[in-house]
Amino acid sequence: MRQRHRLLMIGPLPPGLRAALAERYELDALWEQPDRDAWLRASRGRYAGGVTMSRHGCTESMFACLPGGVLACFGVGHDGIDLEAARRHGVQVSITPDVLDDCVADLAFGLVLATARRIPGADRHVQAGRWPGGPYPLATRVSGKRLGIVGLGRIGRAVARRAAGFDMALRYHGRAPKPDADMPFEPDLPALARWADFLVLSCPGGPATRHLVSAAVLDALGPDGFLINVARGSVVDEAALIRAIETDRIAGAGLDVYADEPRVPAALLGRDNVVVLPHVAASTQETRAAMENLVLDNLDAFFSRGAVLTPPA
Repeated sequence: MRQRHRLLMIGPLPPGLRAALAERYELDALWEQPDRDAWLRASRGRYAGGVTMSRHGCTESMFACLPGGVLACFGVGHDGIDLEAARRHGVQVSITPDVLDDCVADLAFGLVLATARRIPGADRHVQAGRWPGGPYPLATRVSGKRLGIVGLGRIGRAVARRAAGFDMALRYHGRAPKPDADMPFEPDLPALARWADFLVLSCPGGPATRHLVSAAVLDALGPDGFLINVARGSVVDEAALIRAIETDRIAGAGLDVYADEPRVPAALLGRDNVVVLPHVAASTQETRAAMENLVLDNLDAFFSRGAVLTPPA
């Protein structure tokens, strides 16, 4: 009979994933404890593993509850997971890469189109019955424009493939050139922003990229440039972005992520040149199922063979 290991759920999980986990494991929900800190102190060493989501992360005190075990993350972002603490406690960490790349890239390019062509605003124009009173203002063409990608990983490359279908010129910025990239590398981010009509962010979050897109980068993007963010809210200096939007220093923004989710600054709402989405880039039925299966596969691989399948790069 298969052993039912006990797992700590760091935060709320998708219902389908929680149900599948409950069939295989004993589960405890950290967020349901009235005094989380006291409960964590009393639970040191108690668990064989844990499950989290990118937004929930995992801290030192949580890793202390699963020494020598596994933490399976539902999501590819791991900037909220203390990987040094994981190493100190001998915990293997897994994420869910690859399976969400296409859906995130689809949404990124959807934001390019929606923001430049002002699709949500045009829809509101019709829905509110304003069309008989006059035409909707002109928007911006996408085909043939210049698109800069910040972070040419799996998602960035998928964005590039979609942009190629729109005959767009492509350049990218990152920590270092990619030897197999088929587009020019730009080592200077403000220079890339100055060149680009659209600046798409698909880089990791975390301290190394915090406020990478600064006021200077937004000024370089300029009044005809659009910012598209499907990376992490921390990558953008949100206060600088608000100032740039309010003063028309950039043409617009398409955003799926924010600095303090789920709170979106009021200054970004109600604008036809800003499209705001509730962090749904990977939220499709197909990707959700694939991510849930990969979480389960990682846990099964650890408990059966001693190693997860998809650790962070």
